[in-house]
Amino acid sequence: MLSHAGIPFQWFEEIDMSQMSSFDMIIVALADETEQTRNQLWQYAVSGGIVISYAELNAFAGKLGCEPSRIIGAGYARMGSMYEKAEALRFLSAEPWRILATTDRSTIAEYGSLVHAGTGQQSLGAALQSFKVGNGYFERWAINMASTVVMLQQGTGPVLTDGVPAPDGTGPVNDNLLKADDRIAQDWEYDRLRTETGASYFAHPYADYWRELMIGHLIRTAARLGKILPFIGFWPDGVKHVALISHDSDLNEDVHAEATLELLNECDIQSTWCMLEPGYSPYLYERLLEDGHEIGFHYNALEADGGEWNKEEFSRQLDWLKQASGIETCCSNKNHYTRFEGWSELFSWCENNGLQLDQTRGPSKKGNVGFLFGTCQPYFPIAWSNESNRMIDVVELGFLTQDLDVSSIWADSSIINPILDGVCKVGGVAHFLYHQAHIQTKEPVRRSFRKLVEEARKRDFKFWTGEQINDWYRSRRELRIESLNEHGLAVVRGREQLQAAVVWIPVIMSEDAQDDSNTDIHYGVKCKKQLVVVENEQSTMTT
Repeated sequence: MLSHAGIPFQWFEEIDMSQMSSFDMIIVALADETEQTRNQLWQYAVSGGIVISYAELNAFAGKLGCEPSRIIGAGYARMGSMYEKAEALRFLSAEPWRILATTDRSTIAEYGSLVHAGTGQQSLGAALQSFKVGNGYFERWAINMASTVVMLQQGTGPVLTDGVPAPDGTGPVNDNLLKADDRIAQDWEYDRLRTETGASYFAHPYADYWRELMIGHLIRTAARLGKILPFIGFWPDGVKHVALISHDSDLNEDVHAEATLELLNECDIQSTWCMLEPGYSPYLYERLLEDGHEIGFHYNALEADGGEWNKEEFSRQLDWLKQASGIETCCSNKNHYTRFEGWSELFSWCENNGLQLDQTRGPSKKGNVGFLFGTCQPYFPIAWSNESNRMIDVVELGFLTQDLDVSSIWADSSIINPILDGVCKVGGVAHFLYHQAHIQTKEPVRRSFRKLVEEARKRDFKFWTGEQINDWYRSRRELRIESLNEHGLAVVRGREQLQAAVVWIPVIMSEDAQDDSNTDIHYGVKCKKQLVVVENEQSTMTT
């Protein structure tokens, strides 16, 4: 999450005061709670450091005048003025602390409240508690933000059985076909809204909200000590958010491809074409590449089509694509019918076959379009414990909906504006899937496509291919802010070929805050923009 935000950090594998003392803030991701650990972390805070914990370190509760309350299941955090983009943020579990009656509350500040879904406003505890400890602070969140984000994005566990359908019949995921959306962490009743036509959609990119809340807290906490925590901008200078159009070839008729190319040329858009065996005629692949489109993979594990869910079949189909299209390497994959099993097997297959971007995690039904996985941003997924929870070297970028205005069995174009607005709130990617077959055969689908392009451009979306998004995201994450120089400019280490990257410097001095030129609000904090100018592969400076 820190790398995703472009924030520099250093790992400590064990508690070591000689190392910790040179840092202003320590995030305790995982630690034993022995007396030695408690004493060293306490001494660090007393000496002026800040200790941050996400639903951990219950052994400190008594020392801080509190006691752990019972663990809360799924619910919502209402953060008020601390995070104003959402009225409430869904969490999957929380471990709040209760302040004892005998405790002096003058050294404790509480933020946000936790409530159960559907139970009204009764608070079950604070979302964040800040304790003044000597010259420093102990900051404890009741929610484990990291696990919350992972489960929203990747599901609450491996996909082994059919999912639970929507009570209103709009999301029949229990269709005897294992898919990405069979294991989601959101609630059909509490996390969907309806458009003016009655179309249901998951309305909230909760994972992106939690990331923003976490980073905003870190920036403001650093500022409390008079420290500046700079970060790398998510997109290049001049880009606020990105749109991606992808297609799945499915029926594989050349006439479908011809009609799609005509529409894309009309709208001046390059898109990502995920190809299903047996694909198109050879001349079409040449046209796609000449027009700047990306040729991707559409893995078919659908048994009704003769497909299989195994790594050998995955590799065989990918080899077919390379031979049929003439491409030497392939960046993107999206699974046919969003077929998905287990936890991270698909990502490992992509990784082993040189595919760098997966787009499989998206809706398969009319009623679960939108932010059903809580995000519209690219991210690196995490493996299960059988692989030691490693980060997998494949970027996941799910789609938000597909084939608008096809018929009553799929979502209509009334969801375009709310989805685009939701993406704008978090600066993500508006990924829409359009099948070539529907573009060629259905005028309402073509109209919805034109409407999407028009509305996206009104909001300054830039249309990129999946490969372009992947290349930028990976290159940006290689940048690392080393320090601020005597002029307040960031010294950055990174790649020479990365252009137009931005460093944002939070404004904490009142005299700097008076100048609004070249500033913007990020994570709820006013920041100054500095463009990254690459001098060599070892070091860059901002100007």
